[in-house]
Amino acid sequence: MTADTISGSGPASGSPQPLRLLILEADTPQPITNAKFDGYRGVFTALLTAAAESMVPPRQLSDVATITAHNIVEDMHSYPPLDDVDAVLITGSRHTAYEHDPWILKLVEYARQAIDTGRIRVVGVCFGHQIIGRAMGARLGRSDKGWEVAVTEVDLTDKGKAIFQLDKMRIHQMHRDVVLEFPKDSVPLGGNDMCPVQAMYSPGRYISVQGHPEFTGEIVSEVLTNRHKAGIFADDMYDEAMKRAPIQHDGVAIAKAFLNFMKSG
Repeated sequence: MTADTISGSGPASGSPQPLRLLILEADTPQPITNAKFDGYRGVFTALLTAAAESMVPPRQLSDVATITAHNIVEDMHSYPPLDDVDAVLITGSRHTAYEHDPWILKLVEYARQAIDTGRIRVVGVCFGHQIIGRAMGARLGRSDKGWEVAVTEVDLTDKGKAIFQLDKMRIHQMHRDVVLEFPKDSVPLGGNDMCPVQAMYSPGRYISVQGHPEFTGEIVSEVLTNRHKAGIFADDMYDEAMKRAPIQHDGVAIAKAFLNFMKSG
């Protein structure tokens, strides 16, 4: 098990206690990103810190949440007890959410149990979005439209606009696996032509996005470059995606919606 906790001065006397957020790391970032952030726990901590600071009035992340991380690929056997967490965030991954590897099946069951408590808020990003979909009975698969990468636009439903406080979502992407249908209990938040199930929500239970609000231009450029070198991305796709990698996106606004959801549902 690999875990760390962000500590701080905590809330002032009489203020609500910070929620206990568990980040389930389903992969390791590319080498340069990993050296800078020390895993996806660091990438998401940076994003959530910016989101807390963007609140009105600005907040310290340590007043909003204490964060513990657990690498579920390296240690699938000793998940933290659900009684010890208030919210769970499942990261992205190069792995396939609809496969039957033991650690993936374990993650699906853990996510289902967390959601079914009715107390724990579950957040999913990319692979995590797909895991939530699978846990809630939706079909997953590989998109017949291929890869969606770098910054793309997502059309939001009225509920999506209200939750994310955006008219249209711009978000980094790095996937070709998709959730093929919205779970029966979910409220659709957004989609586009490449991937109709881009964001979904169940009040007080879960919220998820197919894209990567935690990615920056530098992070996604490293992924694109390494996958291009490995022959995964053809020259024309790589060149076009690299042009969109630096585009301004709505990661902080999305993360702020995550924090609001984790606090209130």
